Amino acid sequence: MIELEKVRLEIVKFMRGKYRLDEVAGMFYDIPCLKFRQGKKTIVSINLYEDHYVFQIILGKAEREKFEAIKHEFPMEIQELYDRERTLHDGKWLLIRVDDLHTLEAVKKLILIKKKPNRKPFSKENAVFGKCGHRCDLCVHYTDISEEFRATLIPHLNAVYGNSDWSMRCTGCDTSGCHCCGADKELCDPLKCLHQKQSDTCFACEDYPCAQATVGYRQLEHKSISADDVTWAILPYVPRQYE
Repeated sequence: MIELEKVRLEIVKFMRGKYRLDEVAGMFYDIPCLKFRQGKKTIVSINLYEDHYVFQIILGKAEREKFEAIKHEFPMEIQELYDRERTLHDGKWLLIRVDDLHTLEAVKKLILIKKKPNRKPFSKENAVFGKCGHRCDLCVHYTDISEEFRATLIPHLNAVYGNSDWSMRCTGCDTSGCHCCGADKELCDPLKCLHQKQSDTCFACEDYPCAQATVGYRQLEHKSISADDVTWAILPYVPRQYE
């Protein structure tokens, strides 16, 4: 996995796992960008270049005070950028190029100054996990969820993955009604991998989580996705749901 792909996955993991925010596609001049918003307030905006990302973070007065108290903890290039930029009426604009994990870690600290995490993890009470780590009890295909809950999930799934047929039903791994059981039903990728490695669960594998076990939407692209869409169409299908 190349460094930029690692950066992309870590951005998605951090922003969606820590924050419940709308993702709004926009433009920064002629560059596609993705704005993470709470209501009309933009927390951070990411310019999407082919070979790197540029984070736009605006620090207001209180946020600048917090940053300046721990400024010495940041890489020198970010300290110098902060000192170099003028303070405008809405705050100090920082545009930070990110193409490696070291710089991303510093940017994550800035985002935490900008806003405290606001995503509440899914309740683990009565949770049902597939062997791949997905939450069966939050999945549209799971037999034991109510039809009312299933109906609320489908619009979110359509918004993220496009209109599709969500009629397949499954009772969970190693049950008689498992989607992969029975004649002419091909194993899903995680179960194929488990059979090859002769392992019982993805959690037992030294490579977990991996591309095989992570079926949830992992892209960072020029596409608007609401906070509710992330909650109900993405996180249930990500191993451990970013916890």
